[in-house]
Amino acid sequence: MDKNDCAIGVDLGGTKIEVALVDGTGSILKKLRLATMVTSGLEAIEREIVGAAQELMQAATPTPLGLGVGVAGQIDSLGARVRFAPNLNWHDAPLQADLHRQLQLPVALLNDVRAATWAEWLYGAGRGCADLICLFVGTGIGGSVVSGGRMLEGSSNSAGELGHMTVDLHGPTCHCGNQGCLEALAGGWAIARRAREAIAADPRAGACLNRLVDNQLDALSAEQVARAAHTGDPLAGQIVTEVAAALIAGSIGLINGFNPSRLILGGGVMEGLPELVKHIDQGVRKHALQIALENLEVLPAQLHNDAGVIGAAAFAMQQFSKKG
Repeated sequence: MDKNDCAIGVDLGGTKIEVALVDGTGSILKKLRLATMVTSGLEAIEREIVGAAQELMQAATPTPLGLGVGVAGQIDSLGARVRFAPNLNWHDAPLQADLHRQLQLPVALLNDVRAATWAEWLYGAGRGCADLICLFVGTGIGGSVVSGGRMLEGSSNSAGELGHMTVDLHGPTCHCGNQGCLEALAGGWAIARRAREAIAADPRAGACLNRLVDNQLDALSAEQVARAAHTGDPLAGQIVTEVAAALIAGSIGLINGFNPSRLILGGGVMEGLPELVKHIDQGVRKHALQIALENLEVLPAQLHNDAGVIGAAAFAMQQFSKKG
């Protein structure tokens, strides 16, 4: 990509839409943030994206090469339709064609976590690396694998569902219906569930966590568990230890399976518990295959909340550049 190129990136989630004009160096030139009107349906969300993109196009020189949209959902193998986006309540949505028709710009769709991986690979912690894995631990867990300088897509464009690796055959039930998925042990929603169960079993041990949410257990989140752990609360500390063990187990499988030179760890849970990066590094070096560890670095993600829009725009530039 030429540093003078630019594209518009969209990070489309269940609560917010971020739309940014991004140049070929990965720098954000202008960014807009909107609320996602999920209950208003597909067409209303498309209007919001189109309006924001048109505003950015007026400020862009040269004309953007295209629009990249990272969606929290499954994208079909042609990159044309959103097969399923649970937070948006979309099934088989023709997002690419709709946005192209309204903007008269080339449009590229991809999963939001894959978009964040593009950003980290090209401009963040993965810069200059041909073999890496990004593991994003937020409310859920997702990721992507770059192998031999190529982002793995899989036969039906669903590669990267790293949170649904089974790490405990007899573990808790995941939202996907399986038992013992990594996400069901270490995702943000699973951390909150584990804390609520622990408090119900032993209210005395859960007193600190209970105070943080004024005894409203439904409001308990991974963020409060992290905060309590940092104050020395034993129950929260034990939950974080269990989360670290699950992430180590999952990371060992990824490292042994793909032999990356960098394992990049990001997402809201990792940012709330940054010490997990060190614990995972130590754990995998103790238990992964030695040959798989020879070139390995375990690093925190660098681009934080901007990764989605930067990566979506970068993907569009990669797809539509005259030199690409």
